Amino acid sequence: MGNWDCYHRPMHAVETRALTKTFGDLTAVDDLSLTVPQGSVYGFIGPNGSGKTTTMRMLVNIFYPDRGSIAVFGEDSRAVPSGTIGYLPEERGLYRRMNVKPLLEFHAELRGGRNAGPEIDRWLERFGLAQFANKRVDTLSKGMSQKVQFIAAVVPEPKLLILDEPFTGLDPVSTDVLRESILELRRRGASIILSTHDMGVAESMCDYILMIYRGRKVLDGTLDAIQEQYGNDTLRVAAANDDCAGLPGVEKVRDLGQIRELRMTRGCDPQDVLRALIARTRVTSFSVAKPSLHDIFVRIAGPEAAESSPPKAIAAQGGSHE
Repeated sequence: MGNWDCYHRPMHAVETRALTKTFGDLTAVDDLSLTVPQGSVYGFIGPNGSGKTTTMRMLVNIFYPDRGSIAVFGEDSRAVPSGTIGYLPEERGLYRRMNVKPLLEFHAELRGGRNAGPEIDRWLERFGLAQFANKRVDTLSKGMSQKVQFIAAVVPEPKLLILDEPFTGLDPVSTDVLRESILELRRRGASIILSTHDMGVAESMCDYILMIYRGRKVLDGTLDAIQEQYGNDTLRVAAANDDCAGLPGVEKVRDLGQIRELRMTRGCDPQDVLRALIARTRVTSFSVAKPSLHDIFVRIAGPEAAESSPPKAIAAQGGSHE
């Protein structure tokens, strides 16, 4: 009867093993293993220069790894048809002297092998670009060009869509349209890899989150699982005045404007903090919470950690997605 398990094992959209890429003396990506579940939005986060873009470029065969392997839907990435993967690079690039619609038709035919005229019209209408269909790309604003490049990435109907900082430079209306478009593609079965510096985007959109720091994986899992690794060590406080400094059991205070975020020391009783704070000022709200993704990012890659060795990877529960 053969190996029946192989028919029931979920296929991963992407799977890398020990992926390594160097440029001279710089190790841009160091022994990176990750698994992107099919049909998910998988977030890449990390500071500038951490290796996110290099990893994405290896996934689409712009760079080849020095060591390691990349499988896309179970096949060697170099054997996957080009239309399977859509890529929006961080450094945007379009044929600027072409008109918008012919350019998009060219991308659809080149990578998808089909006439996508009606679909292109729908995308242009959705992004408010229908009136620019016969305009040259070099007449468009930066934001409009970015939307055109996103359409170019999706019109071949790729099964895997890789987006490097897709929201950069977009106004709030365009950001909302793009966000809904990405989530709709996920609902239709596409797998999304999304690089972002916006922790709010990562928290709200991504099913799984990977953080790369100094070329190495330091976080990998769902947001809940990642936060669980740190526990409920964060207090969110609204008080009549800024009088949170020097509270017993509080090692750091972050001012968010109307709210202050207090990081407690290990073993601190939040009720002790509340009593000390009430003795100083009027408290209007007080809650114990898990740290935000922003706070976790800063703990790993902020000034406090800048001079230390890279932290060991935290494979949060479910982080391997096997």
